[in-house]
Amino acid sequence: MVVKKSGAGLVAALGAAMLLGGTGAGTAHAAPAGGGAALAKTDLAQGLGGATTGLGYGIAPLKDLRLDPWANSSADVLNNGATVQPDSGLAPVGTGTLTGPLSAGGGPRDLPLVGGLLGVLPG
Repeated sequence: MVVKKSGAGLVAALGAAMLLGGTGAGTAHAAPAGGGAALAKTDLAQGLGGATTGLGYGIAPLKDLRLDPWANSSADVLNNGATVQPDSGLAPVGTGTLTGPLSAGGGPRDLPLVGGLLGVLPG
Protein backbone atom coordinates (compact mmCIF):
# COMPACT_ATOMS: atom_id res chain seq x y z
CA MET A 1 0.00 0.00 0.00
CA VAL A 2 1.31 3.41 -0.94
CA VAL A 3 0.60 6.29 1.43
CA LYS A 4 0.86 9.77 0.02
CA LYS A 5 1.21 12.74 2.33
CA SER A 6 0.21 16.15 1.15
CA GLY A 7 0.19 19.53 2.78
CA ALA A 8 -3.40 20.23 1.66
CA GLY A 9 -4.73 17.22 3.57
CA LEU A 10 -2.88 18.28 6.71
CA VAL A 11 -4.23 21.83 6.46
CA ALA A 12 -7.79 20.52 5.93
CA ALA A 13 -7.50 18.20 8.94
CA LEU A 14 -6.13 21.03 11.07
CA GLY A 15 -8.95 23.34 9.96
CA ALA A 16 -11.56 20.70 10.79
CA ALA A 17 -10.00 20.17 14.20
CA MET A 18 -10.13 23.91 14.85
CA LEU A 19 -13.80 24.11 13.83
CA LEU A 20 -14.90 21.06 15.77
CA GLY A 21 -12.69 21.59 18.78
CA GLY A 22 -13.67 25.19 19.48
CA THR A 23 -10.66 27.40 20.23
CA GLY A 24 -7.96 24.77 19.92
CA ALA A 25 -7.35 21.06 19.63
CA GLY A 26 -5.53 20.82 22.97
CA THR A 27 -8.32 22.29 25.14
CA ALA A 28 -10.19 19.92 27.40
CA HIS A 29 -13.69 20.62 28.64
CA ALA A 30 -14.68 19.61 32.13
CA ALA A 31 -17.84 17.51 32.55
CA PRO A 32 -20.64 19.02 34.62
CA ALA A 33 -20.68 18.00 38.28
CA GLY A 34 -24.28 16.73 38.04
CA GLY A 35 -23.25 13.55 36.24
CA GLY A 36 -23.58 14.60 32.59
CA ALA A 37 -25.51 16.87 30.34
CA ALA A 38 -29.27 17.12 30.75
CA LEU A 39 -31.66 18.00 27.95
CA ALA A 40 -34.16 20.77 28.40
CA LYS A 41 -37.83 19.77 28.51
CA THR A 42 -39.59 20.12 25.19
CA ASP A 43 -42.72 22.21 24.97
CA LEU A 44 -45.00 20.10 22.78
CA ALA A 45 -47.54 22.87 22.17
CA GLN A 46 -44.90 25.21 20.72
CA GLY A 47 -43.40 22.46 18.59
CA LEU A 48 -46.78 21.42 17.21
CA GLY A 49 -47.77 25.05 16.62
CA GLY A 50 -44.57 25.74 14.69
CA ALA A 51 -44.94 22.60 12.60
CA THR A 52 -48.57 23.40 11.79
CA THR A 53 -47.72 26.97 10.82
CA GLY A 54 -44.86 25.85 8.60
CA LEU A 55 -46.99 23.14 7.02
CA GLY A 56 -49.73 25.67 6.32
CA TYR A 57 -47.35 27.98 4.47
CA GLY A 58 -46.10 25.03 2.42
CA ILE A 59 -49.50 23.55 1.55
CA ALA A 60 -51.54 26.72 0.90
CA PRO A 61 -50.08 27.38 -2.59
CA LEU A 62 -50.70 23.76 -3.58
CA LYS A 63 -54.40 24.05 -2.72
CA ASP A 64 -54.85 26.86 -5.25
CA LEU A 65 -52.53 25.45 -7.92
CA ARG A 66 -54.13 25.72 -11.34
CA LEU A 67 -54.49 22.14 -12.58
CA ASP A 68 -55.62 22.83 -16.14
CA PRO A 69 -53.04 25.01 -17.91
CA TRP A 70 -55.40 25.64 -20.85
CA ALA A 71 -58.38 26.71 -18.72
CA ASN A 72 -60.56 29.44 -20.22
CA SER A 73 -58.93 29.07 -23.63
CA SER A 74 -60.03 27.62 -26.95
CA ALA A 75 -57.57 24.71 -26.55
CA ASP A 76 -59.13 23.48 -23.29
CA VAL A 77 -59.92 19.78 -23.65
CA LEU A 78 -61.79 19.68 -20.33
CA ASN A 79 -64.31 22.23 -21.60
CA ASN A 80 -66.11 19.47 -23.53
CA GLY A 81 -68.46 17.31 -21.53
CA ALA A 82 -70.27 14.05 -21.98
CA THR A 83 -73.68 13.27 -20.54
CA VAL A 84 -75.35 9.88 -20.35
CA GLN A 85 -79.11 9.53 -19.99
CA PRO A 86 -79.74 6.19 -18.24
CA ASP A 87 -82.88 4.19 -18.87
CA SER A 88 -85.56 3.79 -16.21
CA GLY A 89 -86.03 7.53 -15.78
CA LEU A 90 -82.87 8.17 -13.71
CA ALA A 91 -81.19 11.56 -13.71
CA PRO A 92 -78.53 12.14 -16.38
CA VAL A 93 -74.89 11.60 -15.40
CA GLY A 94 -72.27 13.93 -16.88
CA THR A 95 -68.62 14.82 -16.64
CA GLY A 96 -69.30 18.52 -16.18
CA THR A 97 -69.42 18.15 -12.39
CA LEU A 98 -65.79 17.06 -12.29
CA THR A 99 -64.31 18.95 -15.22
CA GLY A 100 -66.29 22.19 -14.77
CA PRO A 101 -64.23 23.60 -11.88
CA LEU A 102 -60.97 22.71 -13.64
CA SER A 103 -61.94 24.19 -17.00
CA ALA A 104 -62.92 27.41 -15.18
CA GLY A 105 -59.33 27.74 -13.90
CA GLY A 106 -59.77 26.24 -10.45
CA GLY A 107 -57.44 24.14 -8.39
CA PRO A 108 -57.71 21.11 -6.12
CA ARG A 109 -59.69 23.15 -3.59
CA ASP A 110 -62.49 23.55 -6.17
CA LEU A 111 -62.95 19.84 -6.89
CA PRO A 112 -66.12 18.29 -5.41
CA LEU A 113 -64.66 15.61 -3.09
CA VAL A 114 -61.02 16.66 -2.84
CA GLY A 115 -61.89 20.22 -1.79
CA GLY A 116 -63.60 19.01 1.37
CA LEU A 117 -60.64 16.81 2.27
CA LEU A 118 -58.18 19.66 1.71
CA GLY A 119 -60.15 21.80 4.15
CA VAL A 120 -58.77 19.61 6.96
CA LEU A 121 -55.17 20.57 6.14
CA PRO A 122 -53.76 23.86 7.45
CA GLY A 123 -53.20 26.78 5.13
